Amino acid sequence: MKKIIKSLFAVTVALAAAACSSPEKMTEMAEDLTVGCEPAVLEVVGGKIDADVTVTYPADYFHPKAILEVTPVIVYEGGEVKMEPFMFQGEKVKDNYQTIPSKGATVTKKVSFDYAPGMEKSYLELRGTVKYKTAATNLPSKKVADGANTTYMLVCKKGSLDYKADNYQDVIAQKAEGQILYNINSSEVRNNQLSSKSIKDFQAAIDAIKANDRMNIVSTDVVAYASPDGEEDKNATLSDNRSKSAEKAFGAVTKKHAVDAPVNVKSIAEDWEGFQELVAASDMEDKNLIIRVLSMYSDPAVREKEIRNLSAVYKTLAQEVLPELRRARFIANVEFTNYTSEELLELIDSNIDILDEEALLRAATLVEDNEGKLAIYRKAVDKYDSQRAQYNIAVTYINMNELGRAKNALSKVAEDGDVYNALGVIALREDDINAAAEYFAYANSKAGVENAAIIDIIDGEYEAAAQKLADTKSFNAALAQLLIGNNIPAAAFEQDCEKSAYLRAVAAARMGKTEKVKAELEKASKNEKLAAKAAKDVEFAQFR
Repeated sequence: MKKIIKSLFAVTVALAAAACSSPEKMTEMAEDLTVGCEPAVLEVVGGKIDADVTVTYPADYFHPKAILEVTPVIVYEGGEVKMEPFMFQGEKVKDNYQTIPSKGATVTKKVSFDYAPGMEKSYLELRGTVKYKTAATNLPSKKVADGANTTYMLVCKKGSLDYKADNYQDVIAQKAEGQILYNINSSEVRNNQLSSKSIKDFQAAIDAIKANDRMNIVSTDVVAYASPDGEEDKNATLSDNRSKSAEKAFGAVTKKHAVDAPVNVKSIAEDWEGFQELVAASDMEDKNLIIRVLSMYSDPAVREKEIRNLSAVYKTLAQEVLPELRRARFIANVEFTNYTSEELLELIDSNIDILDEEALLRAATLVEDNEGKLAIYRKAVDKYDSQRAQYNIAVTYINMNELGRAKNALSKVAEDGDVYNALGVIALREDDINAAAEYFAYANSKAGVENAAIIDIIDGEYEAAAQKLADTKSFNAALAQLLIGNNIPAAAFEQDCEKSAYLRAVAAARMGKTEKVKAELEKASKNEKLAAKAAKDVEFAQFR
């Protein structure tokens, strides 16, 4: 019995030895190797193709004195790219490579390749060479994965930027004003006040407004005041009495200059606001001291007391400031109807010099031709030294893709968030991704955030891009959602262009909607570049 057992053991050892009796056997048994890859379909992320490749070596495969050189290779239409080989050794080899025991092992290695155009249609394979002493034998190549998905490269890299807005008003609120003055503690209107220069100017302004088809008096105010000296309750009574006499005076002033608008009459007991304005506008030596007192105290009695304590100053106030505050103001509230869009377009051709800065900035938005826009913006720069117009010149050049001129225009504008964003867009279009990212970080605007999301997509930071674009309905927002596994926004994206159709086709392919894929690709293929891309795109491999 013992002899039988020994014989069986000897046969088993012999068979095991025969299985790996020579390195050539490793070549013959190569089909027994199991290979896998994660991801199963290669993907380009941030300009790289990264994957985890797994090889399972069965028991009794690896010769104990052999060295195995495994080279990952991407094969594509443009050629092939090899990585540095991974080196493995048998149990009796005394080098420093990874040892594969005779009992077998599963080994996972990371592979990484720089993307090159053409790798959209490619595959990854492993090439092995068994080395034993001075001999070398090549193993059959093992295909590991197909590749490579480049869907993120659909990202729109034009960048988002806006023109600086104008402050053009379709209707401009204006005022015409005159006033009458009262003697101290009096509410009687003196005759000379009804014929003063202030009143005559007010009457002339009313006549001019009524003669102008663009102007309309919508209301009038009669506001009577008492100066802020004396007791507050007496000043309240005095200002009320002045409002009554001022209302009658207003009727006399406008008798031959009729105003067809409601009259609002009110009184203000103590004119501290007017007091501060007159003091600030004066050349009094101690005016800053007075203004500081006003800011420190809000109680009228305390204010007056503190100012009276400045005896030398108060004498000047009593002579030069307080008399001007014993008054009633006549105010005509006017609406000026500004130029219409049609009128602006006509004026830029016929009489551009009458347009102010805001009108020029608005007129430029009405012109579709870029050269026409530039001419209007240059006029605003030349006439008004308009920083907004100078910036808008740069934006126009960017839209024309004349990036050198855009940079030159921006060099003449004070730096702000919009300028940083524009510089980022230029850098993005010049493929200077690092510079673009830095500029967008300083942009501090919605457009800057949207543009930073472009960088995220390019760098493979899809979650970050999706968060930045969460409230945006744009091509890049739909693409970002697709890249994080949410197909719905891309499938529903309604923009009518070939690139949008391509995006919808990718979403449909991921959702297994064959007819939708065909329909959208038919639209997308009207663009020759997209048609060529679709023919190689791994996204559509199962639909060919």
